[in-house]
Amino acid sequence: MVSITFMVNGSQVQISANVGDNLLAAAQRANVAIDAPCSGNGACGKCRVKLLSGELDSPRTRHISDEEYAQGWRLSCVSKVMGDVTVEVPDIASAYRSRMKVADISSPKELEIFNRTKAQIEAAGIEFGNDLSSLTVKMDPPTTDDTMPDNERLTWALQAATGAERVRFTYHALRALARVLRESDFEVRCVIEREGDAISVMDVLPAGDTAPVAGLVVDLGTTSVAALLVDMETGAVLSKASTGNGQIRYGADVINRIIESGREGGGERLQRAVIEESIRPLVQQMCASVGIPTRRVYRMALAGNTTMNHLLLGLYSEPVRMEPYIPSFFHCDDIRTSSLHMHLHPDARLILAPNIGSYVGGDITAGCFASMLWNKEELSLFIDLGTNGELVFGNNEFLMSCACSAGPAFEGGDISCGMRATDGAIDSMTIDPQTWEPSYTLIGDAAQPVGICGSGIIDIIAELFRCGIINGKGKFNREHKRVRFDEHGMGEYVIAFKEDTGAVRDVSINEVDIDNFIRAKGAIFSATMTMLSSMGMDPSVLEHVYVAGGIGSGINMKNAVTIGMLPDIDLDHFSYIGNSSLSGAYAMLTSVQSREKVDELARTMTYLELSTEPGYMDSFVAACFLPHTDANLFPSVSI
Repeated sequence: MVSITFMVNGSQVQISANVGDNLLAAAQRANVAIDAPCSGNGACGKCRVKLLSGELDSPRTRHISDEEYAQGWRLSCVSKVMGDVTVEVPDIASAYRSRMKVADISSPKELEIFNRTKAQIEAAGIEFGNDLSSLTVKMDPPTTDDTMPDNERLTWALQAATGAERVRFTYHALRALARVLRESDFEVRCVIEREGDAISVMDVLPAGDTAPVAGLVVDLGTTSVAALLVDMETGAVLSKASTGNGQIRYGADVINRIIESGREGGGERLQRAVIEESIRPLVQQMCASVGIPTRRVYRMALAGNTTMNHLLLGLYSEPVRMEPYIPSFFHCDDIRTSSLHMHLHPDARLILAPNIGSYVGGDITAGCFASMLWNKEELSLFIDLGTNGELVFGNNEFLMSCACSAGPAFEGGDISCGMRATDGAIDSMTIDPQTWEPSYTLIGDAAQPVGICGSGIIDIIAELFRCGIINGKGKFNREHKRVRFDEHGMGEYVIAFKEDTGAVRDVSINEVDIDNFIRAKGAIFSATMTMLSSMGMDPSVLEHVYVAGGIGSGINMKNAVTIGMLPDIDLDHFSYIGNSSLSGAYAMLTSVQSREKVDELARTMTYLELSTEPGYMDSFVAACFLPHTDANLFPSVSI
């Protein structure tokens, strides 16, 4: 046995391991967060650590230069432990969990979008009213002449107050009943759930209790998790929080997660990562901020993609990724959060936004509902940009959905200096067309750039193309102080030189990066064109394009059109609609009618499987160019 010491943000995590153990796998066992978008197959180069002492069997890779290797930098996924070793985990490897930029409703802009969405839902005639509430009733205490059991005494009082024909008690409420009745002199506050002409008593509390009847909303993304704590009786948002999805260290995309879940103990590891490391800490944080225990959360609504739903529930997920792509469920009701060890109220019910297909899940049904395109006559397109790309096209007469394999590029994966939207990421950039000098903005309080996130990559490629630095194939045209070519002729644009920033390496973008991103944007545009052409239509019919998802908040729509990711229509037709998945899940939690409408949308929406759609691959190949091989599709872009 040997000892591995991980140095993480000034603290130490020490574990025992066997000689020859993989370093990344050891870190995962120790719950040390090392970003591994490619799930440890050596392709992405993001799982860097610095060897401080000891011996690792770690081959050189194309992701680490000779200079960096000499300084101790290694890829953990290809490193084997040969003896006692100490490694430093760079801050960026764990920042994706603690400081990720997530589109919740924390900012004034997101809050405005959230409130506007709620107003639009109400304007469509959908009421924000749910079946959870509380009421206080007073009873005469028992006497020797009145020996009615406690549950019958409370039943009569509740029937008189509500008109309910039947009253049932949960086990939790029955256990609390006798003590609380006597401590409160037979005046109690009951948390009840209405079920037609019956009510279910979920909790029995002292009459003076004023804590909110709380509900939980969760947007479970492949990369990030956002949550709201809500007063179920008023609809008020009590608290909000967000974090990275703890499953990220097992792979950036759903395919790698499914593969990991099929390994011995993999399903349990992934379920623990999302529940114990992501959702439960958010709930504890939000409940503490309003001074209530987590057991006072009586219901939970969650929107996630099909794979995330399966992994959350601990279901066998392999059929989701294998032809003919069959998930275990589309609609799933009557799950109690206690079955998942969420540590909420023992009888809290989990409402899952329904899935549509293997790769179009509840996050899209909830998001589509929040976009309101189902309530409008004009034809609209809804695009959710994140780790995956999902689209919905239609209006109040029909809805069609699809998912495209855009890959992890929008989250910085497959990009040499790419990173998720955390501190130090370049999120926007311009280039002077005369000097080719860049100007950029960074996320957070970082003084120097660490890497580039999705919105920044869109800007950089658009600016490189606009200034004539790269051609339509993404190849660099000539050398410059900031443009250099390696021995193989591959070009690279340097955004920030390491000599200027004091970093280990330059922050740059090369032709391989650009090609990877062109394929990602090509997947989005070709999916759009395939859906439109299947209906005999083209982009000119679109009157609205709603962009949602984490990357959507920072996208420069004009630049997204310039590179051929979004259709070339009037820029006024584009709208960023915030975290629509979270907004839709909020509506499902707080409105019975919203829940019913989302279920209806899921049941009536047509799912288009692009992999079997004739012409999709031809459309994809045509879109792998800046902006497109058909210049007529992008008349506003100067080529």
